[in-house]
Amino acid sequence: MPTFQPETLRQIGYQLFEAAGCTPEDTRAVVDHLIESNLFGHDSHGAIRFYEYARAIRDGRFQPGATPEIISDNPCAAVVDAHGALGQVGATFAMNLAIEKAGQYGISTVTLRNTSHIGRAGAYPLIAARAKMMGLAFVNAGRLGYQIAPFGGIDGRLSTNPIAFAAPRQEADPILVDMTTSVVAEGKVRVAINQGVQVPDGWLIDGQGNPTTDPNDFRAHPPGAILPMGGVVAYKGYGLSFVVELLGGTLSGQGCAAGERVMVSNGVLFTVYNIEHFTDLNTYYDEVEALIQHVKSSRLASGFKEILVPGEPEFRSAQRREVEGIGIDETTWAAICEEARALGLDADRWDAQAT
Repeated sequence: MPTFQPETLRQIGYQLFEAAGCTPEDTRAVVDHLIESNLFGHDSHGAIRFYEYARAIRDGRFQPGATPEIISDNPCAAVVDAHGALGQVGATFAMNLAIEKAGQYGISTVTLRNTSHIGRAGAYPLIAARAKMMGLAFVNAGRLGYQIAPFGGIDGRLSTNPIAFAAPRQEADPILVDMTTSVVAEGKVRVAINQGVQVPDGWLIDGQGNPTTDPNDFRAHPPGAILPMGGVVAYKGYGLSFVVELLGGTLSGQGCAAGERVMVSNGVLFTVYNIEHFTDLNTYYDEVEALIQHVKSSRLASGFKEILVPGEPEFRSAQRREVEGIGIDETTWAAICEEARALGLDADRWDAQAT
């Protein structure tokens, strides 16, 4: 498996997306997001998407020259239509608009449609947290709906429907919650298929509803499905998935799960809270740190060395991978190189840049 230093992989991504027709600014928005996903340990939303996005541009499904537009604008709410722009472009525009409105009015909600795939949902509340605000995201997949079985069913009828939240700390990385309402993101099943490995128990059922650890069962005929989050209380993940469908799908205008097999766009709802409109910022920081200290004071369960707050695993992964590099499985790397050649790039020279 080739391993690349993050900056090397970033430069490869820049070349690929500029060759696909993206502007330098949009290229950086997309590639920097994907590399940060790898750094955070979310390989399902990292460079594995290079070839997927580039191919979608060649096929005409994503529009690299599109510009997001505000089509409904109110003091605390807005609707953005990205006109087919790459998801990271549309979602960053929408989150920055939400931050701007919250800065003035204290709270804002912005929905987004026609933006393709926005990638890792947690990236956008982090923008708010770095602006000393709280950010919340609900992201459905429009009318796509075949990946996740409903509670009590065996056929895929919903999407992974992530929820993400971030909040600032005064002298530390933000609190970050980035989770699907399913047991696992679909991209992690794709990573397992590419790597040729089994998945853990409890992720999947096969086309007959039987538990399976073979990721290929997800793509079999009849197809398997990912389970909703929660195990014996999976009705909780299932219920949250409905919340995401309604908030992300109906309010954005992108629509809700209806069984389509190809995603046109995520439906997105961002809400931003300006902390200083509710409480003194220093008081807020004191409360956050007191909460963290209280939680971490718990005795440790067997097998654990410490208690981490949400977001600490991602930021620690980023520190480690900045040094150790980012590994790309052979299947993904071959697909990236194939797409690069289709765009007229000399992908062979990239092999020499692996470590």
